[in-house]
Amino acid sequence: MKLLTAVLSIAVALSACSREEPESEAQAGPGNVCGDPALFGEAIGVVDGAGACGVDGAVRLTAVSGVTLSTPATINCSTAIALKSWVENGVLPTVGDTGGGVDSLRVVAHYACRSRNNQSGARLSEHSFGNAIDIAGIGLADGTEMTVLTGWNGQYATQLRQMWQAACGPFGTVLGPEADRHHRDHFHFDTADYRSGSYCR
Repeated sequence: MKLLTAVLSIAVALSACSREEPESEAQAGPGNVCGDPALFGEAIGVVDGAGACGVDGAVRLTAVSGVTLSTPATINCSTAIALKSWVENGVLPTVGDTGGGVDSLRVVAHYACRSRNNQSGARLSEHSFGNAIDIAGIGLADGTEMTVLTGWNGQYATQLRQMWQAACGPFGTVLGPEADRHHRDHFHFDTADYRSGSYCR
């Protein structure tokens, strides 16, 4: 009887093991979006907006390549992937060990159904389609921040200009303090595809 009980216990255990997820699935980190392990957040699908506004395949991004976003950004995967390229090839190597390294990005705009620069009568902004994200500062591990507003012509001028230049290519439009008064305090990045080549100012 004891032998039969032991055999049954082993059979139940083996059956339970067979129902577990494969190891590769179990190890897939929760929160990965856009099919990229470096992009963390939540897939939210279609975001409906007024008129032509809205996002297909939207994600609410919270971190990129280990760098936290100050506020979750609702964007599409093309924009998220471009942001990853900029972080990995522009931000991280440019900042290096300054202030202990990069900790976060200060996001000041993402999806919003509005006109360009909030100007009445202007075309819809790329923010209206999930194609854009605005970054105002690079948070460092020691608690300081490279701000576009004060650093562009200040202490971090060289590094901020290098990061601005690194965005040209991954993004279709790159605007900074020298573009116009509307962008004196942040970088505007978008993945608009109606131009031939990147537009960087």
